[in-house]
Amino acid sequence: MTGLDLETARKVLDSQPFSALLGARITAFGDGGATLEIDGREELRQQNGFMHGGVLAYAADNALTFAAGTALGPAVLTGGFSIQYLRPATGVALVARALVVHTGRRQAVARCDLFTVDAGGAETLCAVAQGTVLNASSS
Repeated sequence: MTGLDLETARKVLDSQPFSALLGARITAFGDGGATLEIDGREELRQQNGFMHGGVLAYAADNALTFAAGTALGPAVLTGGFSIQYLRPATGVALVARALVVHTGRRQAVARCDLFTVDAGGAETLCAVAQGTVLNASSS
């Protein structure tokens, strides 16, 4: 365990200007997992009204990295990730839930499920991602 907690994770997220621009918030952090949420504002949509794929990729990247931080500590960087879009992201919010599936000394592998949330609170899986996060302090 890293000794990090949800309040610390929120401070880290709040210190990222791009995260602030998107209005991202971290709602769960610990035990190998992290959840990031973003409201489905109009300015985050593409021309067909769906949430832009770049917003989903951002959410996956940050959720994967925060989840890995629960295992590796605060000095982490994304080594790489892939994302598969399953259906257009519609709804009033986006939720990215990441979970570490393997941890080594220098890196962690995590997966992330991304859901859209409708006005009634129902979630629909819209994308899945997997990534490798590196311990930056061991580089």
